[in-house]
Parts: sequence; structure tokens; C-alpha cells
Amino acid sequence: MINNRGIVIFGGTGDLAYRKLFPALYNLHCLGSLPKDYKIVGIGRREYTENDYIEIINAWTKEFSRLQYTDKDFNDFRKRIKYYKMDMNNMQEYNGLVDFIEENKMRDGLIYYYAVSPSLFGPISKGLKSANCLARKEYNVNNTSDSCCMGDTKVIIEKPFGKDLESAKEIYNNLKSYFKDENIYHIDHYLGKEMIINIMTLRFANAIFKGVWNKDFIEKIDINVYETVGVDSRAGYYDKSGALADMIQNHLFQIMSIVAMEEADISDSQAIKKAQSNVFKSLKKVRDDEIDEVLLMGQYNGYRNEDKVAPNSVTETYVAMKLEIDNDRWRGVPFYLRTGKKLDKRESEVVVSFKSTSEGVAGNNLIIKIQPDEGVKLNFNIKKPGTEKKIIEEVEMDFCQSCILENRINTPEAYERLIKACMDSDRSLFSGWEQIEISWNFINRILDLYKKNSNKLYFYEPGTKGPKEAF
Repeated sequence: MINNRGIVIFGGTGDLAYRKLFPALYNLHCLGSLPKDYKIVGIGRREYTENDYIEIINAWTKEFSRLQYTDKDFNDFRKRIKYYKMDMNNMQEYNGLVDFIEENKMRDGLIYYYAVSPSLFGPISKGLKSANCLARKEYNVNNTSDSCCMGDTKVIIEKPFGKDLESAKEIYNNLKSYFKDENIYHIDHYLGKEMIINIMTLRFANAIFKGVWNKDFIEKIDINVYETVGVDSRAGYYDKSGALADMIQNHLFQIMSIVAMEEADISDSQAIKKAQSNVFKSLKKVRDDEIDEVLLMGQYNGYRNEDKVAPNSVTETYVAMKLEIDNDRWRGVPFYLRTGKKLDKRESEVVVSFKSTSEGVAGNNLIIKIQPDEGVKLNFNIKKPGTEKKIIEEVEMDFCQSCILENRINTPEAYERLIKACMDSDRSLFSGWEQIEISWNFINRILDLYKKNSNKLYFYEPGTKGPKEAF
């Protein structure tokens, strides 16, 4: 096995690198999870000296690292960091990059992190190959075919995985012509969150849930991801994408697949991916005449005034969907997916509503809290104490995982966990291409039906729950 030598971050001067990637790598460094000679190269177009670049990272790491920041730890960490200035669209500049990688003894066991717009995925891959910037022992210099894969070199790409099925396929096929399929890591940071991973444990390691996780006992399931922020600096990208592609097709669909999948061996990443894909394959087909019953699109007032947003934009900033999974476990159970920007709260949760046992008695609710707080809340019924008549009242048990100091200290952040998983070749926390393809197929058809038979856009005021019609 090739040792991990380093990670090269294209987009090393971007917000993602500063806020998430470098703090995550700092945490891994402090935990002793990075090999001794592991290097971190940030690539950007800015005229930074290496020292200037490291001082910028220092400030961001101090603010966003999970572990306690110390000057001593960072002074040790900074020895790993390198900066390389280049134009990622200029093929000639990749020759300099490969020389830089050689000088820093990083040739083998590299991870390339594409923290850039998908439009740059192709040029970067082409540039890397043209400069023979891959694992030396795996490369045949006489092979000029585009099918020449980069040995055991890995690539991590950020969402969006295309804006539709066609563009997603184009991105994937392009990457596959340069990298081995098993070395392409589609990152969805939601899959690295502690409570998302815990859903499988909650379902399969507890008899009280395992036996009732089906249509016979569950009335409905809500998956909500609410944001208080607007589009901010992402407006140019967002106006071409919208909430359906930005959030539903990846984040919420991935959560839904974990909530609904059949039990799989948690140590077998392929078995988990297959179980998730089977959920997407079982999504009930939406009829032409029921699009308004299963999809609602909204936009917050003032969105069209945002910088880089078209003045007549019909891009959705809010989506509510009602889906059904047509298999023996879930047939007839509605799954409600809701997400939106500029709402009244920041909250991500899964709400499992169990059926009532009798008339007048509330059904139980299991609430899996993903962010900002992590934990599990269970509502159940008891006889009200001190009453002669059997008056039933609802009470709750609330486990707040993120409230426990030890958990906060010991729980890795999503990017920290995902980078380490990629280093270890563990694909269980990454989106598989089959899932992406099937989910895009479904979303594409939904969008076609919406444009053909509806095109309704519901407006809502910032700071509210969203369009009232969504509920």
C-alpha cells in the first residue's frame, strides 16, 4: 500500500479551505493522525508568500479549530503547509506544479482536493495528467491515452455533483478517465456529521426501534434542514442551481436513504451504498397530474435584489417535497423533505412520527437532532400523576449529545472525519456514483413535470417558517 504523503488543495485560498479544511487538518495533526512527513499544499492565484499564506491560515484555524488552539501546536503544524501560486486553467503551469511536488517528496499517495467550481474539475485533471503528476510506480510514460488512471492517487470533489443528470455524468466520466473509480470521492459533508452516522446505530442496535421501523408503526417521516442565512457570496452559483439541486438532491436525499435503508454490514462500505441505492430505486414515480401535491418551490422576498442574482430570477430558495418509497417496508408512508434559506431558525432534524395506538392518544415522536444541537428526543405517553381518571399526557426524554463536554471535545468535525476516511480508503461516508445518478434521474423528472405542469413559485418573508403552503 502506498503511504499517505500529502494533500493538494485546489482552491486553497477559498472560504471552504480556510473555514473547514485547514482547521480539520490542524485537528488531525494535533491528534497524531497525519504521518510525520505529511504535507499540505494550498493552490491559489493570489500573490502570497508562503509565510503570508500560513499567517492567514493561522487566524482561521485559531477561530474554527475544534480542538483547543495553541501557538505551540500551530507552529508545529505550519511546517506541513506549502503554498503554490498558479492559474488552474493554464496547462503549462502544471509542469511547475509537478516539480514542486517532486521537491517536497510528495509524489506517491497524494490526495487532490477540488475545492473549486465544477467547471474547473476537467481542466485540473487534464493539467495533472499532462504533467505526469501522478504516482510514479503506477505510471507508464508511453501511455498517452486519456484512460490512463493516476494509480492510487485519490481525488475529492465537492458538491454540486452537476446541475442535472447530464452535467453530473459529464463530470463523472471526465474524472473516471483520469482516476480509478474507487479513488473518486464525492464528498457530502452531511454524511460526516455525528448524528447522521448515528442513525444506523439508533435503528439497528436498539430493539425498541428495530422492530417498529416500518409502515405498520410509522405514520410519516419529516426531514428538515433550515437555514437563517441567505445566499451571501454564493449568489452567482446559487442562482444557477437553487435549493433543489443544492440541498435536496444530495444532503436531504442522503439522509433519507440512511433513514429508510435496509440493514447492512456497517463495516462494508459497498453493502451500505447498495442499501442506500435501493432506496432511491424504490422511490414511487410521480404522476404528471400530481406535481403540485408533491413539490412546492418558494423564494424569499428580497432574493432578486441580491448581488449577482437576475432581477427576474425564479430560482427557488425553499423546497418542500412529499415522497413515497414503494417497497414492503415503507409503502404508503410519506417522507416530507423541507429546506430553505432566510428562515426563522437554523435547524437540521429527522422527525419520525409513530402511529397512535388509539383514538385521542398522541402518537410517539422520535426526533433526531443533527444541528446546531446533536441528540435524540423521544416523546411518549404516560398517565398524568395524581389524577383519579386515566388522563394521558405527553412527556419527553431528551438526550443532548453536544451538551456533554467530553462529546464536544472528542467528536470529530465532519470534514475532519471525511478527510481521514479518504486517507484510510474508507468510502462508507461518501456518496456513490450510482446514488448520484439515480437521484438525479428522479429529480430531473420532477423538475420536468414542475416546468410543464406547474411553475408556481411561492414567496415568503425572511425570518419566517417559509411559505405557509409548505405545511
